[in-house]
Amino acid sequence: MATIYDFSETEMNGFTIDFKDYQGKVVLFVNTASKCGFAPQLNGLEELYKKYHDQGFEVLGLPSNQFHQELDDDKETSDYCQMHYGVTFPMTKRVSVNGENEDPLFTYLKDSVGHGRIKWNFTKFLVGRDGQVIERFAPITKPEKIEPEIVKALGK
Repeated sequence: MATIYDFSETEMNGFTIDFKDYQGKVVLFVNTASKCGFAPQLNGLEELYKKYHDQGFEVLGLPSNQFHQELDDDKETSDYCQMHYGVTFPMTKRVSVNGENEDPLFTYLKDSVGHGRIKWNFTKFLVGRDGQVIERFAPITKPEKIEPEIVKALGK
């Protein structure tokens, strides 16, 4: 059975994020977009990251321009997220979340919960310490609404 540990992504700085390094941790994957109306959720994601990181919680932002709401390049996106939202959690190079060039991680995440295509930016996937997807959250779901699920996952 596949888990997130079978995947890796490339951080904006060019370093590889091997998800084997996340074994035993709770991870929230989020497809982000800087110009999206949901971008202020980055504040809430950062708060959760800071609050629970020492307990084994990770947030990973995966920028996507699939909905035409991302800045022109990865550096600009990284700078924007840090400057406007104080993001310190890892952000990857852009990915496609649907279609022909879909990132394999998103294929796995979507297949794990059976909800099909990503419909918009800031879709969130919570993964447990065992590397399995716990739940998919809609773009309108604010990070603070996910906190009880994160706490529950961290307690396992």
